[in-house]
Amino acid sequence: MSNDQPTPGQPPEDDPFLKKPQEPPTPPSGSAAGSEPGPGAGAGSGPGSGPGSGSPYDRAQPPPPPPPPYDPNAYGGGPYGGTDPLAGMPPLGEPGKRILARLIDFLIISIPLYLISLPFGGAVDVSDNNGNGESAGDVFSQTYSGHQLLWSLIALVVYVAYDTYFTHKDGRTIGKRLLKLRVAMLNDGRVPDTSASFLRAVVLWLPALLCCPCLWWLINIVLMFTDKPYRQGLHDKAAKTVVVSTA
Repeated sequence: MSNDQPTPGQPPEDDPFLKKPQEPPTPPSGSAAGSEPGPGAGAGSGPGSGPGSGSPYDRAQPPPPPPPPYDPNAYGGGPYGGTDPLAGMPPLGEPGKRILARLIDFLIISIPLYLISLPFGGAVDVSDNNGNGESAGDVFSQTYSGHQLLWSLIALVVYVAYDTYFTHKDGRTIGKRLLKLRVAMLNDGRVPDTSASFLRAVVLWLPALLCCPCLWWLINIVLMFTDKPYRQGLHDKAAKTVVVSTA
């Protein structure tokens, strides 16, 4: 009995989300390779026999090439030698479902985190300015001073850990599981490894929580609708991943 075990952290070879090689074309009936030749059709018999004669299916056809490797220069539909870069992959996830799945994940984390912060003054530090009319710079410095910055860092750690764990586990956070979506490596469709999952989570959440949340979410949402051919956000581009449907 074989004691071979799958490599930890890697999906089994029968993972239904792996890229599947394309099937070779089916030869027309009556001219398939391996069919019995008729009388007098032996090698070298009859006029016109020899290399280059007869049906093109009389010779074994080589298998089709595998899907092309990840090409960072291919965004927007770069040259692929005529091969579909999405060949063998499940359908790409719909942008609307991806946004809803992300919202579900956000609420799953943010609501408990906010409730935990209440005994310590709340995650958002709301100061009474007594109507003094501070400038926008003063408001920004108050918002991200001390208390708020601490909770932003705590939230960053929690969000990154959540995304990294579930993406590495099977490519599906809770929100993606509910919406039948999955994160996959673009080159072969496998579940992202730990480094790719961590990089994807950091690129997604670091600017969103510490720098420019509104602008960052807007850029990623626009890319979900407009990026070709993979509908990748900036976090997907960094980790070389793609979001596909499991429906």
